[in-house]
Amino acid sequence: MMDAIAGAAMEMSAAQTSLAYSLAVTKKMMDTQEVVAQELLEMLPQQPPMGEFIDVYA
Repeated sequence: MMDAIAGAAMEMSAAQTSLAYSLAVTKKMMDTQEVVAQELLEMLPQQPPMGEFIDVYA
């Protein structure tokens, strides 16, 4: 009985550690993706303001 309780506690601890690791890796990946997205947006060419080059006679 005590072995089963100790084994269950060890499994829960291992699962908690695994979950914490996975969460940390996911957060790091999301931070990296955010930086990449910001850099890509900065690389886009600047567009003229809307309405400046509209052909109203067409």
